Amino acid sequence: MSELSPELKEFLQALEEKREMVAMIAPSFPIVFPYPSIVGKLKRLGFTYVVEVARGAEEVNQELLKLMKANPKARYITSPCPTIVRLIRTRHPHLIKYLAPVGSPMAMTAKLVRQKFPRCQPVFIGPCLAKKTEAREDLSDFKIIVLTHRELQEVFRLKGLKDVPGDQIITFDIIGLPTRLYPISGGLSQSSGLNELLTDEEYDVVSGPKLSEEVLNEFEKSRLKLLDILYCDGGCINGPGIASQDSTEQRRLKVLAHWTRAIKE
Repeated sequence: MSELSPELKEFLQALEEKREMVAMIAPSFPIVFPYPSIVGKLKRLGFTYVVEVARGAEEVNQELLKLMKANPKARYITSPCPTIVRLIRTRHPHLIKYLAPVGSPMAMTAKLVRQKFPRCQPVFIGPCLAKKTEAREDLSDFKIIVLTHRELQEVFRLKGLKDVPGDQIITFDIIGLPTRLYPISGGLSQSSGLNELLTDEEYDVVSGPKLSEEVLNEFEKSRLKLLDILYCDGGCINGPGIASQDSTEQRRLKVLAHWTRAIKE
């Protein structure tokens, strides 16, 4: 990495100052970091707590289900993806009224973290560059430092931090279970059960820049009640903040493998 981002510089400074920090790690992490060793490694790096953003995604699902049951005729475009939210705000402002009025998984996790660990600096770690903008513009009160998976790998390199056997016995301080599917296209619909409440005509799952634009252009003419949409092809598993040679299918399988751990936990 030739030049450090402002967020990475801020994080390294926080480490030097030994601030109490909580890592909020997005559910795409198994593509790059093995579990549970990543939790122990983050704590050795300097984090006091490590939580799954999948837990915040559970709150998103609950809020969305509540909205749809209370307003059965309403139409919604899901809003976990900050790139889609900004695309609608800038290119499709007439669709803003359809954006589901619930926080993103990062926002919901930050709320949980503030309640449980009020003295800790929240640090979001994920696959998405647009999360930096979301944290700065939409969630400034939470003072979230946003790092990509790539940047965390760079931190490990700078600090010379390697995996050790002891990391294997450390687990998350806050766990998310069904919503570990969130980074896969359609993960929201499946984990929330919304795909079972609506007919095929009433919901659609979309990912990728080209298809996203096409579906947004046609949304008002459609019969959709729910549009589950992510900007990156295949979902967040192909976010630009991930450094991996894995194919989309290999990435998907790694996320699914972590999801199946929910049966044992």
